[in-house]
Amino acid sequence: MHFTTVDYVIFVLLLVASAGIGLFYAFSGGRQRTTQEFLMADRSMSCLPVSLSLLATFQSAVAILGAPSEVYAFGTQYWFLGVSYFLGLLIPAHIFIPIFYRLRLSSAYEYLELRFNKTVRICGTATFIFQMVIYMGVVLYAPALALNAVTGFDLWGAVLAMGLVCTLYTALGGLKAVIWTDVFQTVVMFAGQLAVIVVGAGQAGGIAEVWRKATNGSRIAGLDLNPDPLERHTFWTLGVGGVFLMLALYGVNQAQVQRYLSSRTEKEAVMSCYVVFPCQQIVLCMGCLMGLVMFARYGEDSPLVKGYVKTTDQMVLYFVMDVFKELPGLPGLFVACLFSGALSTISSAFNSLATVTMEDLIKPYFPNMTESKATLMSKGLALVYGLVCLAMAYIASLMGSVLQAAFSIFGMVGGPLLGLFCLGIFFPWANPKGAVVGLVAGLAMAFWVGIGSFVMRMSRSSAGPALNTTALPLFDNMTSTALASMVTNPTAKPRPTGVEALYSLSYMWYSAHNSATVVVVGLLVSLLTGPMKEKELTPGTVFPVLGTLLFFLPERYKEKLCCITPLAMKAKDIHTPPYQMAKKDSNGAAFCGEDAAAEDKSQTEEERTLPSCQLTAHIVEETAL
Repeated sequence: MHFTTVDYVIFVLLLVASAGIGLFYAFSGGRQRTTQEFLMADRSMSCLPVSLSLLATFQSAVAILGAPSEVYAFGTQYWFLGVSYFLGLLIPAHIFIPIFYRLRLSSAYEYLELRFNKTVRICGTATFIFQMVIYMGVVLYAPALALNAVTGFDLWGAVLAMGLVCTLYTALGGLKAVIWTDVFQTVVMFAGQLAVIVVGAGQAGGIAEVWRKATNGSRIAGLDLNPDPLERHTFWTLGVGGVFLMLALYGVNQAQVQRYLSSRTEKEAVMSCYVVFPCQQIVLCMGCLMGLVMFARYGEDSPLVKGYVKTTDQMVLYFVMDVFKELPGLPGLFVACLFSGALSTISSAFNSLATVTMEDLIKPYFPNMTESKATLMSKGLALVYGLVCLAMAYIASLMGSVLQAAFSIFGMVGGPLLGLFCLGIFFPWANPKGAVVGLVAGLAMAFWVGIGSFVMRMSRSSAGPALNTTALPLFDNMTSTALASMVTNPTAKPRPTGVEALYSLSYMWYSAHNSATVVVVGLLVSLLTGPMKEKELTPGTVFPVLGTLLFFLPERYKEKLCCITPLAMKAKDIHTPPYQMAKKDSNGAAFCGEDAAAEDKSQTEEERTLPSCQLTAHIVEETAL
């Protein structure tokens, strides 16, 4: 099974088109001369491209390879992950987006300074950079390795082509180029997957025959309501545990938050979340259908059992080459689809890393930097991260089975970051010390459970029947956790106890478990070290839900917990110009920029005598919920 000339032409066209979009935005419009245009797309994007870009970042090459393999091996139980999409998008749309958008942020971690202090912001930024740098190389290397194993396509040729093209259009075209190439790549992804399903189902005798074979082979799963958190996939692990994974991705991850903030209005940012929902359901159904078509073709006699492929992540490519062997050009289309997923993931990573490095680590220490220098440095950062990505791909090639550990490390970081943001947004009394200690505790717990689980699985596989593990997270490319597709020995195992039970926790609960650790530890430390008072909080950084939930408490306790006055802003009129938000300096004290527009002619004499900072903060509170 090898590529024909037509396949190579289609694959090269994908790379040329992606580079072309980047070059177009590098030499058109404002030509990426300001950081606002380069990093935030001039806050001018409409709903549709933003939503398709959100989807493309979510739908990585890893997911395209992993989801069908999961359904082939275990059945359609995985489809219930779609239930988590509802709350996983509704909560960001109505809680996270309004707060981030109204604060006029560039980096999601800027929020942490406004809510806590600069130390917490730097901790959050450093955690995110660590997370993304590890993941970039793996997401670039994994599909290239699978392609090389099945088709003989040159491994490092594919890695270099993807890495360099991606670096080129991200460094030249900025966020606009990333978003519009994501739109193009989403179309290619849909086309590639649809072609496989249509041709594969036709060769198997039609969709009805595919369904019949899947039913006879026990691949159509019912509703499993088993509440055991150690069970890998049940309705609760997928539908409830999946919500926390979705929140970590769509609520607080810089790559997604940056897209919301590039929208023209808050309403369009919220609408992009709603548009993603049906698109995600379609993508999930396509992944499941491809897995069922694979089962209809091979049954229990899989290419893995026969030794045609070494791991489950290579099965999808083997299937595609097998189905399309008489149809030149279509394998190239699917490979273009696969690498579109990788390109969209990596370009989003480059851009978000350049943004957080610029906004969180460089600008605060060089406040007088000119706009042209800042833009040039941002482009340089995107370029540097591109080269780091290629270096990480080389390191990933040396890791072998440790690839699983790399994915696990990535997943371990998403949960604690979600917990850190939830601590700030929902709990007004949480203080900076609680935030830092909570984040450290969450990361420690995540690494303990994740690495312990990995070691336990490896020791079992060396002691007993061979486990075929693959390092592919199945459903997303930004908050994936631990080991995803796994063909295990079907014999019943005794239920683990003690620490082993913790290590056996379903990977779908990792994000919930780790974020809960951050919140619980953070709240306890905050109460012990002196909870924050209402006057110390920057207006607009807390979502007013706690006061409602604690309605039964006496007023004096509610006052101690800082939840008497709601602190989230409410936009009274969409058409009113945005006002300058109160910000914090390094010692956590609030300060305000000058905002002449905020001074209303109807001010009282007493208001006119107030310092400008107090006055601005007072006006902000007047618009509170």
